[in-house]
Amino acid sequence: MKFSKSASLLAGAAAVVAALAQAPVFAQSVAVTSIVEHPALDAIKDGVKEVLDEAGYAKQGDFKWQFQTAQGNTAIAAQIARKFVGDNPDVIVAIATPSAQAVVSATKTIPVVYSGVTDPVAAQLVPSMNASGTNVTGVSDSLALEKQIDLIKQVSPQAKRVGIVYNPGEANSAVVVKQLRELLPKADMSLVEATAARTVDVGAAARSLVGKVDVIYTNTDNNVVSAYESLVKVGNDAKIPLIASDTDSVKRGAIAALGVNYHDLGLQTGKIVVRILKGEKPGDIASETSDKLELYVNLAAAKKQGVTLSDEFIKSATQVIE
Repeated sequence: MKFSKSASLLAGAAAVVAALAQAPVFAQSVAVTSIVEHPALDAIKDGVKEVLDEAGYAKQGDFKWQFQTAQGNTAIAAQIARKFVGDNPDVIVAIATPSAQAVVSATKTIPVVYSGVTDPVAAQLVPSMNASGTNVTGVSDSLALEKQIDLIKQVSPQAKRVGIVYNPGEANSAVVVKQLRELLPKADMSLVEATAARTVDVGAAARSLVGKVDVIYTNTDNNVVSAYESLVKVGNDAKIPLIASDTDSVKRGAIAALGVNYHDLGLQTGKIVVRILKGEKPGDIASETSDKLELYVNLAAAKKQGVTLSDEFIKSATQVIE
């Protein structure tokens, strides 16, 4: 049997189309920005990269990964956002509220996946936690503050005055402070606030609480987490128990934290990025949270800050640091 030239060409074209259909389609670029580099936010970034690597993107010669940090400066965050929009990547991952706000303000078309944002609705990233219908979706690190107040009581049962150091310009922190003002009186406690607009202000803000508070609680405020050692020095010197919502802060000197595993949060974020790279629209993907809370306890910090923890509390911890 003889085949015509046109038939051969058609057969060859069909084979090429079939091969292309079976081959995975890889994106050209994922751009990641973070407001600052500290253990929790770095863990998110590393988790995203791990998922992309496992999905095979790193093996593709045309795949580009780029990361830039704003070094705690919102003006730099806005510059990075504009640069990334100019680069026109397939997805922008924005870690922490200030960076996410900068990116969302800069583009209404490029897919944006936020992560490590406490309240994405209050930050005006998405209208609700449901599918947004926009170019934005992501993963929140929101925590139930009632559980945080229970943690404070477990570590320091006699505490009545709870101090907090925070940056009032950071939306996620402002939301937490507002909620604590409402919730603490119901638990027969009060909130004493000290603001730190810059990282260098954290130590002075913490010192201003000495003599005014029984315990200091910190949320995932990026200024505070970046300068946590200065807070620890105050806590140790003044024998004020430090309780955090960021588990990495326990390794750095907080007595305890009940929080999300930020590496897991990064993995969760990375899976959303892959879904978008494979063709899903971010506006069709509902925002997510993590319900995997872990308790970290630092026995050395408890001793330095004058706290004796119960055996039951210690045994309930996911990780105990001696």
